[in-house]
Amino acid sequence: MTEEPNTAADTTSEPGAEKSLRWSQDRRLEFLDFRLRWDGRINRSDLTSFFGISIPQATNDISKYLERAPGNASYDRSTRMYIALSSFKPLFPTNEPDRYLDELLARTTGVVPSELSFLGWTPSTVTVPTPARRLRPDTVIAVLTAIRRGVRLNVTYQSMSTPEPSIRMLSPHGVAFDGFRWHVRAYCHLRHEFRDFVLARILDVELVEVAGTAGKDDAAWHQVVNLVLAPNSRLPKASRRVIELDYGMENGEVILECRQAVLFYTLKRLGLLDSDTANLRGQQIVLRNRASVMKLLPHGGT
Repeated sequence: MTEEPNTAADTTSEPGAEKSLRWSQDRRLEFLDFRLRWDGRINRSDLTSFFGISIPQATNDISKYLERAPGNASYDRSTRMYIALSSFKPLFPTNEPDRYLDELLARTTGVVPSELSFLGWTPSTVTVPTPARRLRPDTVIAVLTAIRRGVRLNVTYQSMSTPEPSIRMLSPHGVAFDGFRWHVRAYCHLRHEFRDFVLARILDVELVEVAGTAGKDDAAWHQVVNLVLAPNSRLPKASRRVIELDYGMENGEVILECRQAVLFYTLKRLGLLDSDTANLRGQQIVLRNRASVMKLLPHGGT
């Protein structure tokens, strides 16, 4: 395999080339950092196969990485690999457990193909199945187009509150995921207020080249609500300690931030809509600031 040309001499060949090359190496250094932390080892072939670079370039990248993080890895001649040391400290702030687990989830569910994932070896992984919600591509495209252009949509919508579909004119400005379904956040010109509309319930859609109502006027979308979560006080002390660990609580509580527009979905998913704490197994956590939070629940369903 031939060595790549000296890129330093080419950085001024066109505008932005130097920035592009620097970003490419930073990406490879991030890959090195990721693999060393979660696999505990890496070699040059990992870099060459993932990025399609030459062996000399991979050698250069590893040297550059060890210059910046000399205590993170050392070369093991028996395995011909660089092994993470006990003194390893991630070079990139994004190299945290959440990043690893999010990528593992994306790869397991097929969202990210294995050839595009930083993951090397992975454990056997399963996810809790959820019913598939089929969305029409033309619906999603129309919604995104309307948001991007700031125009309106005419939709035929099947709500839970009426037996027959209704015609609505919407001014969409954002989308939200409640953990199960995707919604479009829009101003409803029929109800004269901002509401959530489940994408799967849009039966027909048409772009209307008329300026929509601006999302900046959607107060609930922009207002952040602090949810003060704590273990259910009716649980035994040992159980409360376990819940504190589960939720990363400090001093017996943790603050979860969410937008007022998704407050209902957040409380529902956490099992906090009902104030009854009699069922200890089903109600492990409670909402300490419940009185003030419940006043902020949006009204009107779709």
